[in-house]
Amino acid sequence: MNERYIVGVTGASGAQYALRFLWQLSFVPGQSELIVSPNFLKVLESEVELRAPLSDLLQLATESYGKLGTEHQFAITDYRDISARAASGSAGYRAMVVLPCSMKTLAAIHAGLSQNLIERAADVSLKERRPLILCPRETPLSTVHLRNMLGLTEAGATIMPIMPGYYHRPERMIDLYDFMVDRIFQHMGIAKRTIKPWRS
Repeated sequence: MNERYIVGVTGASGAQYALRFLWQLSFVPGQSELIVSPNFLKVLESEVELRAPLSDLLQLATESYGKLGTEHQFAITDYRDISARAASGSAGYRAMVVLPCSMKTLAAIHAGLSQNLIERAADVSLKERRPLILCPRETPLSTVHLRNMLGLTEAGATIMPIMPGYYHRPERMIDLYDFMVDRIFQHMGIAKRTIKPWRS
């Protein structure tokens, strides 16, 4: 049976990590609800040379990395629609990831605000004890950031900052993106590897 996932992208720097993640995920059998915050689109416009329409992340991933795989189905879900399936505790999702995760979104999830679908889906993931991976990209970190991260870790989330390693001897930027994708996949329960493991 194909697994179902929730993928949120928010307005933190690191848009290419999200595009590469979507490209790699397209080769994994399964389905995903893709939820895009308006602020992510603003960051994307400043970080990525756009040829496809700004809102078409899958086409942008294709233009950046090549043809998408056919094994994965993506459903674009309205960020404002808190009545969507991803907001339901009875819907069966394997895991949720927010990549990149802005500090605003991280703080809102920690506070349980649920003001939009990303926040609500994350809140549901926590209460249902499903894997929730949050990938912030910020430096330096304030005491407020750290306290929010600690609180979310205590609530059951995995805080996975966008901090790629170098033991796989990256030669291109894409190798750094794939390092993070590999780590996220492992915590989502996805067997596909995107880098050579440190110890096989």
